[in-house]
Amino acid sequence: MKKFLFLLVAFSSFLFGADGESVKSFSIIAAGIGLGIAALGGAIGMGNTAAATISGIARNPALGGKLTTTMFIALAMIEAQVIYALVIALIALYANPFIG
Repeated sequence: MKKFLFLLVAFSSFLFGADGESVKSFSIIAAGIGLGIAALGGAIGMGNTAAATISGIARNPALGGKLTTTMFIALAMIEAQVIYALVIALIALYANPFIG
């Protein structure tokens, strides 16, 4: 509960510290939260991919090369999704269409 209140106060300070420009403050908060969630999801997906690949190689070592290649392709696709979230966050911060 204390952590939640601390985060609420921290986010409120972003909102009130922008000299009345609440759109910019909401953009900063949205970019931070969105990128954090994207990075968390990407890390979980990469961990699951690596664990499944290691398990598959342990069960059938002859397929190690094919499984490793497939794993690297899957990791690149997962990382691409995180990079897309980064691009959207940068657009929200620097080229926000809602700021006049």
